[in-house]
Formats: sequence, C-alpha cells, structure tokens
Amino acid sequence: MTADPSLHQRRRPLTEAELAAIPWLQLLLPDERQRAIDDLRIAEAAPGEYLCRMGRPVTYWFGVVDGLLKMSSDNAEGQTMTFTGVPPGGWFGEGTALKREPYRYNIQALRKSHVAGLHVDTFHWLLDHSIGFNRFVMNQLNERLGQFIAAREIDRMTNPDIRVARSLASLFNPVLYPGVGEVLRITQQELAYLVGLSRQRVNEALNALEAQNFIRVEYGGLRVLDLQALRSRVFTRQIAS
Repeated sequence: MTADPSLHQRRRPLTEAELAAIPWLQLLLPDERQRAIDDLRIAEAAPGEYLCRMGRPVTYWFGVVDGLLKMSSDNAEGQTMTFTGVPPGGWFGEGTALKREPYRYNIQALRKSHVAGLHVDTFHWLLDHSIGFNRFVMNQLNERLGQFIAAREIDRMTNPDIRVARSLASLFNPVLYPGVGEVLRITQQELAYLVGLSRQRVNEALNALEAQNFIRVEYGGLRVLDLQALRSRVFTRQIAS
C-alpha cells in the first residue's frame, strides 16, 4: 500500500490570486519580489495535519493563505498549551527562521488550509537585501512579542467570557493577520480548541459578548463590532465584577 504524499511532496507554485494574498510581497523591489515568487510554494494541509513539530529543524517560513492553524506546545507532563490560532494572512516562525533553530512549538491545521512556504535560505537572502522585508519582519516580531505576553495573561484568566474575548481580539490583529478583515471564518468548536474551553462554554461566552454589542455571530463566522472593547481592561473588570 502506497503512503499518501507528504505536505512537502504536495507543494506547488502559487497562482496570481494566492500571491496577491501575501502582504509582504508588495513591499519588495522588482528583483526581490521575483526571487521570492520563484521560491514560494503552497500546499493544502488536511484537518489535523502538522506543518511544524517541536524539535524538528526549520526549513520554511510559513503563511496562511486560507484556513486556520493552531500553534501549541507540549510540556514534560504531556499537557498542551495553545499559544494562538493563525488565520488567513498570518505568517509565523520568523524568530525560528532567523536563528535557524529547531521548532519550539507545533503547528497543526484545524481545518483544510492552504499554507505557503518561503525557504529559510531565501528568507535570509531577503533580510540581507530588502529594507521593506526587514521592516515587515521587525513589525512581525514586535507584534508577536505582545501577542505571547497576552497569551500568558489569557492562560491565567479564570473568567471564560474574558478568555474568549481576549482570544478573539488576538485573532483580529490587523498587523499579524491582515487577511481576516472584520469577519473571522471560524466555528465554535475551532474557537474552543484555541481557547481551551468546551464548545458549550464558548457558545455562552459568545452570546454574552453579542448581547453587549461587541461581536455579531454570523453564518460561518464572527464579526467584531468593537475590537477595542474586547481588548479593554475596563471591559474585563466589568465582566469580572
């Protein structure tokens, strides 16, 4: 029996529409952009399939063109900590690619996802030659630091409504995830995986947030009506009281 081809074996060049969804390409000069396009590849990851595993060497810098991924790690006791979800437009792993070190986290597809990859050698070539690319990566690292600090705060929160609100706010980060816009295509079960709560409890939290006009639950996704409210410490005190 022949094994299914790996994600790497299924890769292909990107279409024009897929290239247009990559936010940093437009920041490159013509020769830099062409070099990146020649190297970029995309593959469809099946639900549950891993793109990166802890301890594996870095080979690509990845970005989500369509779909939803989960970034997590496992500790010595076998417990899993979810850091964040990665929705469309999100590129991740720049710190690992910069240091060429093994992955310290797992990346898994929560649904069928189209994921693009830029080889780590081309990633470093662009760092050496492109000011626009350097600025993009610097902004990514700065936003990512804030995201992981927030993730630690969320992990310590006991109020489920606040956990869901803050987790949603992180997925609507316009710098890290420019492809999301105002509507995030996500199911309640997928959000439950990311937040670490049951689907039923996530549903209750979404109803509470919708009642306060912070979000609107739509068919196949969520629309944020007040992003600042979801991030606000005033809001968290209001919910907690």
